Amino acid sequence: MSITTTTHLNFQGDARAALEFYQSVFGGRTTIASYSDFGMPKDAPGADLVVFGQVESEDGFRVMAYDSPGAPAASLIGTGTTRREHGTTLTEQSCFVAVRGETLAEVETFWDRLVVGGSVVEELAASAWSPGFGMVTDRFGVTWVLDVAAAG
Repeated sequence: MSITTTTHLNFQGDARAALEFYQSVFGGRTTIASYSDFGMPKDAPGADLVVFGQVESEDGFRVMAYDSPGAPAASLIGTGTTRREHGTTLTEQSCFVAVRGETLAEVETFWDRLVVGGSVVEELAASAWSPGFGMVTDRFGVTWVLDVAAAG
């Protein structure tokens, strides 16, 4: 038996932009279907929003996303904050998206793209357990943990 887990991100109208951004960071193929693609009348409010979206690369990166129906985006403002304090990462978020690369150069490429319009929680730098570790909350409010696999 074999299973695969995939992070599924929930947005309030930004799923298409987020998926396109993640494809620009990690490469791969983007698949996006709107609510109208699945039968909602095209002129109905929200028909153009994403009901299913995915970015998948040959390197193994995979993330799914959709626009949650119903809840206004303003209701999410101010939730899920992440910050560093006294050397510790403090957060209200229930999860992060973790990406591990084989080399620092590979991880730095992803980092440099994710930080654009985002905020750094912890700078990408060597740590006791990795040649490179960092945390960034991207422009869509998703916090990413990036690190380099330790040798051996």
